[in-house]
Amino acid sequence: MSSVNVADTVRAAFDFSVDKFPLGGPDGMTTPWYGLFRSDTSGVVGKGSVTDRYLPHTTDDVVALSEAANEVFDDDIKVECHFRDGHYVNITPPDSYRRDLYKQRDNVFPRIMIRAGYDGRAFGAAIGYYRDLCSNLSMMRSVKSCNVSIRHTRSLRTKMDELIETFAELKNGWKTLTEVITQMNSRTVVMTEFLNSIYGEPDTNSKRAVTVHRNRTEAIFRRLQRERAKSGRPAISQTFEVSAWEAYNAIQGYSQHDSTRKSGATNFDRILLASNDLAVHEAERLALAA
Repeated sequence: MSSVNVADTVRAAFDFSVDKFPLGGPDGMTTPWYGLFRSDTSGVVGKGSVTDRYLPHTTDDVVALSEAANEVFDDDIKVECHFRDGHYVNITPPDSYRRDLYKQRDNVFPRIMIRAGYDGRAFGAAIGYYRDLCSNLSMMRSVKSCNVSIRHTRSLRTKMDELIETFAELKNGWKTLTEVITQMNSRTVVMTEFLNSIYGEPDTNSKRAVTVHRNRTEAIFRRLQRERAKSGRPAISQTFEVSAWEAYNAIQGYSQHDSTRKSGATNFDRILLASNDLAVHEAERLALAA
């Protein structure tokens, strides 16, 4: 996708502004606080108020970030846009970046997530992977070279050279990430012990806790067995030994695809919820330490 098409796609998805308005108290009382509101729906944006010094970023800022990524990844990216108390752009680089992990049936492809929220934190971008075997999309937090912060200043478009350098760091991070994944794939864990380290044992005095624990364990094992069969790997042995890579993806996949979420949760909501799931973070830590 050319830089022109990237810009058009992002602008079409975010064809509204986020504006700052003063918040009043009872009987028209003035306050030092401001709220953020969407121009198209008047919906509240963010989790709280801001001060008069707060400068909301614009769609043009998000366009600049996306164009910088496009410059680095061979001018052939695809973009998907989402708004959830901020702008998110999910970027798919060309398939030439694919890495094969097992007989060309277990492959990973880079994905870049740009986050421009309205919570006062620096903008961020991360490179993660999409695993075609199970449709998992994961951003691994422990691999430092795969996560960058982007300082928001007035008009990011004037900082394009700096932004391009930042996204070049993520391109180099893809090599590091695939090396980490390859190491995880070469190491083994005992799946029963792996699960116990993450979730612990249920309270046997609580029938509900026992049921939740059993259902979750069964769902994770079904996912693991299904993915092993699909990849052509042998059936799980009686010792329950699998690669750390498979173990991590079973937990991450359960959180992203199978875990109960609020009604109406979109696929993108599920990706974000899984990325913030403490069980997924612990699974990543254990898999990297295997």
